[in-house]
Amino acid sequence: MLDALTQRLSSVIKTMRGHARLTEENVGEALREVRMALLEADVGLAVVKDFVARVKEKALGQEVIASLTPGQALVGVVHAELVSLMGGASAQLNLATQPPAVILLAGLQGAGKTTSAGKLARLLKSGKKKVLLVSADVYRPAAIEQLKTLGAQLAIDVFPSDASQKPVEIAANALDWARKHYHDVLVVDTAGRLGIDEAMMAEVRAIHAAVRPIETLFVVDSMQGQDAVNVAKAFGEALPLTGVVLTKLDGDARGGAALSVRQVTGVPIKFAGVSEKMDGLEPFHPERMASRILGMGDIVSLVEEARKSVDEGEAKKLADKFKKGKDFDLEDFKSQIQQMKKMGGVSALMDKLPAQLTHAASQSPDLQEKSIRRTEGIIDAMTPLERRKPELIKASRKRRIAAGAGVPVQEVNRLLNQFEQMQKMMKMMRSGGLGKMMRNMKGMLPGMR
Repeated sequence: MLDALTQRLSSVIKTMRGHARLTEENVGEALREVRMALLEADVGLAVVKDFVARVKEKALGQEVIASLTPGQALVGVVHAELVSLMGGASAQLNLATQPPAVILLAGLQGAGKTTSAGKLARLLKSGKKKVLLVSADVYRPAAIEQLKTLGAQLAIDVFPSDASQKPVEIAANALDWARKHYHDVLVVDTAGRLGIDEAMMAEVRAIHAAVRPIETLFVVDSMQGQDAVNVAKAFGEALPLTGVVLTKLDGDARGGAALSVRQVTGVPIKFAGVSEKMDGLEPFHPERMASRILGMGDIVSLVEEARKSVDEGEAKKLADKFKKGKDFDLEDFKSQIQQMKKMGGVSALMDKLPAQLTHAASQSPDLQEKSIRRTEGIIDAMTPLERRKPELIKASRKRRIAAGAGVPVQEVNRLLNQFEQMQKMMKMMRSGGLGKMMRNMKGMLPGMR
């Protein structure tokens, strides 16, 4: 999402490397570039002016200690101000009320409210909450059907509603049902419009008054750019918002909404939509997002994702295999690829790694994902014996495997070479040659050539 901004800010830092100290002249020069980078990323003008003024004030008063370069000192100031701009500490949902706790989602049509309702319900269910979903969007029957489908898919209760009913009545009846059936949380999806109008605002205010939500979340499309600022302002004036959900943060737009919406609404960003999948909603951490924007990566989120997604049984099985001195085979190789896919694939991993580490991947994330799917197809075309003993795969077997996977023989050769590199690396790990292993890591996974 914010790749262009990351690249521009990284180049600003590089220009500071030749300076011995921070001065008004070189800070001013660097901040002109920062200002342009933020404006190009569609961050609101008022937000940019305020941000640059604060960075300048702090950078000029910054002591550059012996262990830091001026570039590093400026990064420190920019990072701290980005964190502050996006809200400082991460904010949790407040469900401390007599059940059911009501969460109201508001925003324009197309912002991703209905999908976010499903994702949020899934997240709450994983936290052992009994959730009820309801759609009060009677103007778009597809929204009601979509929520029903999501509820069935996630095994979450959905209160029935249809286009003949009044939105306020739907919400009030759903709340009554949630009370009687001991639900912990009621998530209310409201109607949106293509643009702000008074009828929509009056309706969402009436629903708010009827159900008295403990959380009123404004759902905004990260790809909306400058318009997001005006929309956020209008919703902030119409409703007592408690938080923001940023959707489509994995998109390819400039993403200025992520940096503007907190300051405009005055409420914290609580969640970010990072993929279209139902598990693609993450708690928003300003510090981690600031690190990603500055090309430092987000290793903490990567580790958390690994903990959630990696199959501990499979990991233990592989560890036991190493302890016994058994060779790493193509079944293990495929298993590692599948674990990586559970974590969102190559693109999700690359997004969270520091910029300098991602340079090893010369292909685009999309091409890498295709390469991984092709690798799985080639391994699936092998017999169980061939997967356990790849050394048996000679010319005639390679031709058969290539035909079965629908790829040229060269692709089978490439996979076997990559596997051989990884097998050597695993042997080095077992014999303790970690330094040598790190030097040989490049090219060990499909797509990382």
